Amino acid sequence: MAGAVRSISMIVPRRCLALNRGRGAQRFPRPFVLMAASRLPAAASPSASSTVEETSQIQQDIEFDEKTDPREDKLACPICYYPLVKKSDESAPRLECNVCKKEYRNNGTYLDLTVSASSGEYTESMPAATELFRSPLVSFLYERGWRQNFIWGGFPGPEKEFEMAKEYLQPAIGGTIVDASCGSGLFSRLFVKSGMFSQVIALDFSENMLRQCSEFVENENVPKENLALVRADISRLPFLSGSIDAIHAGAALHCWPSPASAVAEISRVLRPGGVFVATTFIVDVVPPAVPALRLTRQYFAQFTSNTIYVSETELEDLCSACGLVGFTCARNGFFVMISVTKPS
Repeated sequence: MAGAVRSISMIVPRRCLALNRGRGAQRFPRPFVLMAASRLPAAASPSASSTVEETSQIQQDIEFDEKTDPREDKLACPICYYPLVKKSDESAPRLECNVCKKEYRNNGTYLDLTVSASSGEYTESMPAATELFRSPLVSFLYERGWRQNFIWGGFPGPEKEFEMAKEYLQPAIGGTIVDASCGSGLFSRLFVKSGMFSQVIALDFSENMLRQCSEFVENENVPKENLALVRADISRLPFLSGSIDAIHAGAALHCWPSPASAVAEISRVLRPGGVFVATTFIVDVVPPAVPALRLTRQYFAQFTSNTIYVSETELEDLCSACGLVGFTCARNGFFVMISVTKPS
């Protein structure tokens, strides 16, 4: 998709906003209080084994590449987290890491930034839930009945969820948002249409979900100039540290193989003052079941690859352990929307 290729160069830093919010649950999201914050450079850290001379040479090679200016790019190699540089010396644009020399290409629909991108013989088994969402059937059905069924658990519906999320995301307006585990791009398209953000990155591990997202974008005539489709692992995000203004994850947190690793990555790539908003299921609305679920959820996770969250406190503790603060949530039955920020 040509729009996806063009949008790579538009993933540029915009602004850094800090916020100050109270803790605890509430029925409706409250507006953020904006505060000025200094803008920090987005730079990857060299590995511990690199010498000072090697690091200096690498930085010079990256900084003075004539074909691109990686300081205007948020994308990073998922292997070593150094900036990716754009090479345009051939008909098909490609991105390359100046450190590990790995190349990444756009297949016309999405840019593959997984660690195993372009690998040949190597394959890796994924958890059952991950493989389920990679199937063409589930990708096709996701917006044709699958997602709508979440209403039984208290999810208010995509339009209402989007309006709620917008309130939490106010401090990031004008910046870059990553719609993590975007699926078929339900919220990615809404973010683009809203015009709230200068760049929307629809990110998912499922190739078929991204293809479905691309089809919806075409059918709905969604502007492509500020939209990029990226395939990536949520536990290995291909962005420079401190380079993203906001991350949204709709009905995804319970599906991640390692929520702690994923939230830690989200914390790494968020700018100081950046916002993380997510929705998931929570089971404390059935108090008698909570003790039993605490005992059995390890086995449930092993067999289903899904995580059961039993309390708001648990979700807050997960975010806090990953360096995110200002936990706030909105509840409706099993549905919970949480918001946290990266400390300034």
